Amino acid sequence: MRKIILMMSVSIDGFFEGLDRDISWHLVDDELHQHFNDECRAMGAFLDGRITHELMAEFWPTADQDPDITATMAEFAKIWRDMPKFVFSRTLTTADWNTTVIHDVVPEQIAELKAQPGGDLALGGANLAATFMRHGLIDEYRIYVHPVVLGEGRPLFQSPDVRMKLSLTGTRTFGNGVVLLQYQKGQD
Repeated sequence: MRKIILMMSVSIDGFFEGLDRDISWHLVDDELHQHFNDECRAMGAFLDGRITHELMAEFWPTADQDPDITATMAEFAKIWRDMPKFVFSRTLTTADWNTTVIHDVVPEQIAELKAQPGGDLALGGANLAATFMRHGLIDEYRIYVHPVVLGEGRPLFQSPDVRMKLSLTGTRTFGNGVVLLQYQKGQD
């Protein structure tokens, strides 16, 4: 059965975005971007909230047409375009770029999606992640901790009603100081 894997970048103090949705502090160099490409290429689909999907859809569909783009970014543009995507939104009715719109997180429907053949499912978007956490639907957490302190912003783990036991399954340090912390869902 496929796993749902949350892949998110955070500051040392736990924020996934700064004020006004600022993510300019993300330290994505070629090494880290190649890692993301390798991880995402193996996935079976992207599961995103509306905001994350719209941000991705504004840039990635045609990013590789820019002659100044890096090779790793051009590679990701193709991965993103070709990958099946599910966007969770109560307001969207349709979406382009190989995307299916789902209006609500229904655990039974998510179980059916996990049971389909193919690679694991990459979960993105903090609001959607919070909903998946409340339902106990996330199997693995890949948290990329960037060596920056924001002091304020939106925390990744914002559901005070959710307590989880996680087991550390791996770490990796990148040359730019980003550290990947990889956890699996533990026994409750």
